[in-house]
Amino acid sequence: MILSGRLIMSDAIIVENIDFSYENLPVLKNVSLRVRLGEVTAIMGENGAGKTTLIKHFNGLLKPQKGRVIVFGKDTREASVSELSRRVGIVFQNPNHQLFAETVEEEVAFAMKNFGFPPEKIEERVAHILDFMGLTIYKEKSPFNLSIGERKRVCIAAVLSYDPDVIVFDEPTAGQDHQSKLKLRRLIEELKSRRKGIVVVTHDVEFAALLADKVVILSKGRVLAEGPTRPIITMYELMRNARLSMPQIALVAHLLKKKGLQVRNTVVTPEELAVELIRFKSLKEEAHNDEQNATRR
Repeated sequence: MILSGRLIMSDAIIVENIDFSYENLPVLKNVSLRVRLGEVTAIMGENGAGKTTLIKHFNGLLKPQKGRVIVFGKDTREASVSELSRRVGIVFQNPNHQLFAETVEEEVAFAMKNFGFPPEKIEERVAHILDFMGLTIYKEKSPFNLSIGERKRVCIAAVLSYDPDVIVFDEPTAGQDHQSKLKLRRLIEELKSRRKGIVVVTHDVEFAALLADKVVILSKGRVLAEGPTRPIITMYELMRNARLSMPQIALVAHLLKKKGLQVRNTVVTPEELAVELIRFKSLKEEAHNDEQNATRR
């Protein structure tokens, strides 16, 4: 098995009222949120909203200038990046910023060597994770000779290999085809089932709608909304103010409702919309029959 799921506590990361600026330019403003084990959190917002800056606080790459970040009970200002990274693994959007080893095999093994895993365990886990990620045939190749999608998978494998308790994916679906997205979704679902905390930074609202338990909407460095995914990403005005797209089916439902069709706002799949339309049709037919019966009487 890839993961141990050894933790029982719920709150993995607690972000409390943090501010952060680059050269006096505010990027995060009074941001608070929680990342819990066994839960998928989507962080969404337009470019420049502060998403990547925020997740760099999760393993101490950045330290808050105001407020605090607590990772498994430790204030990130009092812990090393190495110590925090053992618990929180981040897969960044651009794999070229994360890859450096001469071969795929060495890339996946590097973190485990750095964390002091025994050689036999490293060999076993590298073989397993390469097979799981479909990368075994590339193990002796340079990661820089692979496609962008394959390089992303190498980065994911390198993080999963040392079994962190929280895994952060920064724009994981960018440049990925439909099949790759399905595989990624199954991977995240497996991680969740093993009580890992999952954070997905994404513009892909359709992906978030099907996968995330809760969503955090960032806008201009502030949390605009946080809560269960569907009620938030199907709020037309909120998503427009955040300059984000609604799921296409939810947008169709919104437009139908404006035309007088009583459908739920929170539908996000074609099947759910079909059920709503059938229900609406049945209600219309029932009302029509009631009206005819009343006329006869």
